[in-house]
Amino acid sequence: MTADGWSAIDAHEVQTLEKLFEQDADRLSAFSLELGGLYFDWSKTHLDKHLLKSFVAVAESAQFAQTREALFAGAEVNTTEGRPAEHVAERGTGAPDAVELSSARRGRMRALVDAIEAEAFGEVTGVLHIGIGGSVLGPALLVDALGRRSDRLEVRFLSNIDGEAFDDAVSMLDPETTLVVAASKTFTTAETMANLNAAIAWLQEAGVEDPFGRVIAVTASPEAAIDAGIDETRVLQFSEGVGGRYSLWSAVGLSAALALGWTAFEELLEGAAEMDRHFRYAEPAKNAPLISAFVDRFYVRKFDCQSRGAFAYDERLRLLPFYLQQLEMESNGKSVKVDGSPVGQPTAPVTWGGTGTDAQHAVFQLLHQGTILVPVEFIAVTEAEDSLPPDHHRQLLLNAFAQGAALMRGRQSDDPHRSYPGNRPSSTILLDRLDARTLGALIAFYEHRTFANAILLGINPFDQFGVELGKQIARKLDESADDDAFDASTRALIDRAGL
Repeated sequence: MTADGWSAIDAHEVQTLEKLFEQDADRLSAFSLELGGLYFDWSKTHLDKHLLKSFVAVAESAQFAQTREALFAGAEVNTTEGRPAEHVAERGTGAPDAVELSSARRGRMRALVDAIEAEAFGEVTGVLHIGIGGSVLGPALLVDALGRRSDRLEVRFLSNIDGEAFDDAVSMLDPETTLVVAASKTFTTAETMANLNAAIAWLQEAGVEDPFGRVIAVTASPEAAIDAGIDETRVLQFSEGVGGRYSLWSAVGLSAALALGWTAFEELLEGAAEMDRHFRYAEPAKNAPLISAFVDRFYVRKFDCQSRGAFAYDERLRLLPFYLQQLEMESNGKSVKVDGSPVGQPTAPVTWGGTGTDAQHAVFQLLHQGTILVPVEFIAVTEAEDSLPPDHHRQLLLNAFAQGAALMRGRQSDDPHRSYPGNRPSSTILLDRLDARTLGALIAFYEHRTFANAILLGINPFDQFGVELGKQIARKLDESADDDAFDASTRALIDRAGL
């Protein structure tokens, strides 16, 4: 269906980045965009006006506009699981019925937040948030980015089924004044249930009279939470159509709302809704998530780039690369189309990254002089909130901008060890400031970028069956570790570990 458009892209003669700037005096304005406190700059990528037209044609052939509208209309875009994808409804921009239901559930969530703040649970000084994957990564990103100067609560996150992780998470908490928030879509997730049981035992050992009364369940399966011993009044529900990695906008964001305050949580939703409206109504050539998806597809397809680097030049966004790893690779790490046929082209690259100048002294050697081409994205914030003189933040930003310039320009030398080839692509996202509204818009941008990539590839970004096989085998091993069906290596490892 999209063969002609892809053929034009495949046949396109790629100019160097410096040549593209020389040929088009208007390049910066053509490949940059300002929206809701965010500035996007794709000018240091190899995308040009001809490629942009070809990609728009590919998007039209892939029925981008129709699929995008199906998302917002609440249609069954998650076809393999027979569901809509309703995370946009949590921001008020989805199907009216879903928006109304989400709004009612958010009202219940706010009532619980108000009750906690009014000490209906007694004194609360800390929250232990238990989940895994999207049930933790999103809320943790929010609290780490926006809650550093807040003294409202001590919020700790626990996901790994590892005693060391548990000990670390509870080390800063007082069991007498801690609430436990357990987030699981099915309320059967093995890691989450094991950690929840450990948390209840921790409360019991500390002498808490009613440990289950300190637990709030966040789930799409309220009956399972009630069966696990959680009182119905402390169960917050979200829709089956909200996937884990898209769930921070729902009641999964309870811990963030407690840590940051309800006003900040609402501003987060408003920022995301602004990005929703842009993505839904902007023309393709001026649509930030779609243009970024074009860039992603170009480097994967044309240059066979198997990874993409995301580098946050702001310590408050240090968890963003980890969040993007799950969002992008769990969504688009597929090999078949919606209809089950082979995709026939590379899908999601490996997403990886780091933080600021730390990364410069760790991995940028490869980015500048290595044999592997890695498209890079820089994320930075213009306005600082730290306690140091302004020049400190100025140096941080100059480092980010210099890296992009150096990747593009390079430097030739008679000494091959000191020669930089240049012509290496990067894009930049610059936030005016980091607050709830801009962070909401940024995260929604990445969600829509991931969805746009999926449309161009013809795949379903809302299932994650690849997560299940290893977990199923782990359960089988637990039930019968000496089963002859398992390979000799696996059996030997079990024996060596004394299991």
